[in-house]
Amino acid sequence: MIEFRSVTKQFPGGTVAVDDFSLVIPSRRFVVFVGSSGCGKTTLLRMINRMVEPTSGQVLIDGEDIAGSDAVKLRRRIGYVMQQSGLLPHRRIVDNVATVPYLTGVSKKKGRADALELLRTVGLDDSLAYRYPAQLSGGQQQRVGVARALAVDPNILLMDEPFGAVDPLVRAELQTELLRLQRELDKTVVFVTHDIDEAFLLGEHVVIFQRGGIIAQQGTPAEILANPASDFVADFVGADRGKRRLSVSDQRSESGDLVLVDGNGYAAGVLSVDALSADALGSGPKSRSVSNKTDQAGDA
Repeated sequence: MIEFRSVTKQFPGGTVAVDDFSLVIPSRRFVVFVGSSGCGKTTLLRMINRMVEPTSGQVLIDGEDIAGSDAVKLRRRIGYVMQQSGLLPHRRIVDNVATVPYLTGVSKKKGRADALELLRTVGLDDSLAYRYPAQLSGGQQQRVGVARALAVDPNILLMDEPFGAVDPLVRAELQTELLRLQRELDKTVVFVTHDIDEAFLLGEHVVIFQRGGIIAQQGTPAEILANPASDFVADFVGADRGKRRLSVSDQRSESGDLVLVDGNGYAAGVLSVDALSADALGSGPKSRSVSNKTDQAGDA
């Protein structure tokens, strides 16, 4: 469990990035911090591994104030993935993955064997293991970054806009892989993004920030879409416009499924009639407004 207790961060020059912030993140949850640039989300993420120290307040892991722990040792037991993979250009991929295990005394033989297994876990072929980072694509490098973060089997995985620098197709693949890994590995994940679509796709629990580290709303994606807490949240998530506001068109697919259109009239998908009860469908007009809600749940 990660807990922020009345945390404030004021940088030299007087800028207050976070002011009196409190939040509890239960173990083994996928929590997403989302907001525009400058809202304090990355500052808070980096407080968890002491890359940023709070001006006041406490950050606790499993009830222990991390201010009293050795910062280097703390970072070595917490996985961290950044936007640019941060791989060491002069080291082969297998040795990049094994960097922290080497530092903790693991032999090169075991470190490389474990690294190969992790590369397979994140969907990379063994043939890439002895290449250098510059010989991999951006998406492959990010997968290596995830493998490196998992190399010490951390309970906590911090991810700071890890997919922001890759193209949309690769980003979608990486998001899918991350969801698979979370199902298999069951880590506590804190993920930072400015993209609300990414937040709703990945997060069991989403925390929407305003400037100063102020929580505008938190909850499951479904809860936030169904009941935006303010005009700011409704505008940020696009609850009443575009692809968030779906309607049933007059058309049906060949199998009889309902065709959904977004707020701009563009086809957005199909809704299986088999998934709906007769009561849910009702007997109303052919075009009814429905919400584009996720089915994810969880606390944070």
